[in-house]
Amino acid sequence: MNLRNIIVPLAATLGVQSIVSMVAVTVPVLAPSAAPDMGISATAAGIYVSVMYIGSMVSSLWSGDFIFRYGAVRVSQVCLVLAGLGLMLTTFATIPMMALSALVIGFGYGPVTPASSHILARRTPARMMSFIFSVKQTGVPLGGVLAGAIVPTLVLTMGWRSSGFLIGLFTISLVFALIPIRKDMDRDRQPGRSISFGGVTRPLVMVLTHRPLRQLAIISFLYAGMQLCLFTYLVIFLTGDIGLALVAAGFILSAAQLAGTAGRIGWGIIADRYLPPRLLLGLLGIFMSGGALATAFISPDWPTSLIVAIIMVFGATAIGWNGVYLAEAARSAPEGRAGEATGGTLFFTFLGVVLGPSIFAAVASGFDSYPLGFIFFSVLTAVGGVVLIGSHLRGAFDS
Repeated sequence: MNLRNIIVPLAATLGVQSIVSMVAVTVPVLAPSAAPDMGISATAAGIYVSVMYIGSMVSSLWSGDFIFRYGAVRVSQVCLVLAGLGLMLTTFATIPMMALSALVIGFGYGPVTPASSHILARRTPARMMSFIFSVKQTGVPLGGVLAGAIVPTLVLTMGWRSSGFLIGLFTISLVFALIPIRKDMDRDRQPGRSISFGGVTRPLVMVLTHRPLRQLAIISFLYAGMQLCLFTYLVIFLTGDIGLALVAAGFILSAAQLAGTAGRIGWGIIADRYLPPRLLLGLLGIFMSGGALATAFISPDWPTSLIVAIIMVFGATAIGWNGVYLAEAARSAPEGRAGEATGGTLFFTFLGVVLGPSIFAAVASGFDSYPLGFIFFSVLTAVGGVVLIGSHLRGAFDS
């Protein structure tokens, strides 16, 4: 086994994932400084993120034809350009341009994972696939860490407009770093392939008519909804209902993200060596359900150490499942169509991202109870996990 054939594609896809994810998080980090200049509330960042993921849903479906025609590395370069340009648009500081910015960044964010799946599926030995895909997916929380570490300092130094422009320019400049590997990694491109509306519907048809992919799509919708609810509402719940200080609640959320990052790598190793990926995904659904349920019953009387332990288990499962899921989607795809299958399943993943927090908000506000929101999603993920485990066991029994 030539390690270079694994390390170079992994480093390239991890780098693109990290930087585009950093861009996606940058605007919410800029929001407290940018919102007063536009005469809006910083909470509008939630609307921005929703619009961005709607753009991601559309572009993830269409990415398959572009990957086949131009190559996955070329598509990754375009993603960097779109993300950078989208961030630069925020400097106009008008609501229409912010909406356009969200869509453009979303168009750049959506194809990143299908492109990386196309590259890694061809270069990764089957026995390492879950681990390699999981390492690549650590780029998502790593992007959040980079945004949190870099953006506030830049804002204090040069203002939010210049910060957004500079990060956007840096993102675009990384296109040149991919030029040396493009010829080799895009050698399977099909220059004569046409781009059509069927390129949007074909991944959806593939997912909906292919039972293993359909299961993964539904599971990813449920798990992604749970993951975004953890990100969106944990700090609000811990400060409002439990009475923790904002700094302490923020620390606990960071602990959940760190546990999720470690979980992505750990679950990838387990899926490659010890447990079948679908069985593991089902068990993760059960465990994240338990984490959400335990979170719902947290009391102000509980010691902080116990709260941190519960949230870390919650984070390790609700944030850590993605790499195993993406590797299994690539593994389940028809030969040579890993990117297309990933784009089709990601449509449902992003749909969970868009709808999950809204569903949680409807439940929590309807009953005036954040714990009920966590309980509601714990039921959904538990059912999804049980169904996936049952499907795996039936398949093992039939074979």
